[in-house]
Amino acid sequence: MEASLYIHVPFCAGKCDYCDFYSVPLRPLAFEPSTFGSSDGRPELFVDTLLAEAETLFDKHSKYPVTNVPTLFIGGGTPSVLGPALMRRLLKGILGLIADFSPPPMEVTVEANPESADEAFITAIREEGATRLSLGVQTFYGPSRKAVHRAGDEAVLPGRLALSAAFFPGAFSVDLMSGLPFQNKSVLLDDIAGAVSCKPAHISLYALSGKKSEGLGRDEADDLWLCGRNALEKSGYFQYEVSNFCLPGGECKHNIRYWRMQNWLALGPAASGTIIDDATGTGFRYTFPSEAGNWLESVEEHLDTLTLIKETFLMGFRYLEGPDEASFLRRFKKSIEGVIPKTLSGWRRCGLLCGDKCALTKEGLLFLNRFLLEAFEELDLSFPKC
Repeated sequence: MEASLYIHVPFCAGKCDYCDFYSVPLRPLAFEPSTFGSSDGRPELFVDTLLAEAETLFDKHSKYPVTNVPTLFIGGGTPSVLGPALMRRLLKGILGLIADFSPPPMEVTVEANPESADEAFITAIREEGATRLSLGVQTFYGPSRKAVHRAGDEAVLPGRLALSAAFFPGAFSVDLMSGLPFQNKSVLLDDIAGAVSCKPAHISLYALSGKKSEGLGRDEADDLWLCGRNALEKSGYFQYEVSNFCLPGGECKHNIRYWRMQNWLALGPAASGTIIDDATGTGFRYTFPSEAGNWLESVEEHLDTLTLIKETFLMGFRYLEGPDEASFLRRFKKSIEGVIPKTLSGWRRCGLLCGDKCALTKEGLLFLNRFLLEAFEELDLSFPKC
């Protein structure tokens, strides 16, 4: 079985107001990797436990033996707070286990925050097999960073971006956000110019919405994000997913596997893996508890066909190419056109679908939630007859 692997590192320098991912702070709250873990033994114990669990996960006698791991993604949290020595141990251990049964992953991504991604850390991950670095910048604007309790001084950002570009030329990514407090179009355009100046292969532009973007009306927030999208496209970055842009060839292969609902395994607190049986159109998901000190007993849930079809649409229509139609037909024995014909027909008439493809246009992506609502309503009515 082919399955990607996601590893969740739960530690952070501090908790940003906008973050919904599970994380716990490390003490002391310093910004140089060498200080992390000096008075806190949890990172060392976490890495030891993770590697032990990975051995069990990859055992050839496990319930779903893996024969190929095409992509590996280490996220969080903030993996870079582990520091260079622990990240060396983690990468070497995981990639060593994978090498026992699989070709090397075609993409190995490590997430980092600039304040803890110094030269020692970036050197370590590069030497131990990382092929891609994803840097969480969010914004260069000090007042916006402080307003959401973003760790780190904006003064380090240009240097850390330049360092990332030097070690991962054509293979590093920058995360930005729109809708932050005190952010207007001028601030966002400066953020984009700052990111683009180091020529990352990939830029994510996430829109902060709801109560977290308090002070921005919906229309204003939408206009701000669209301003950012247009600036990225003028800089040569094409949109290939709702929030993701890249130079040609710079797509994140690991995330594409999510959007295409291809198998993935997971390790770490709050991490979740999904395995799908194409023969039956069903699958299962396992999720580890959100508890850094006690996450080993995962909870497994059955995924019936209707649930999987909905998740395939939820993930697949985010992607500019749309869901994988051949995989859908093979897995569910029905075409996408066959299960939501009315929804597709209506959106096609409005010019929000790409010709005969089951994929939203760039303008259609702006109304993704509405499209999914209509598709799910049609599914709920028609599925028993499928």
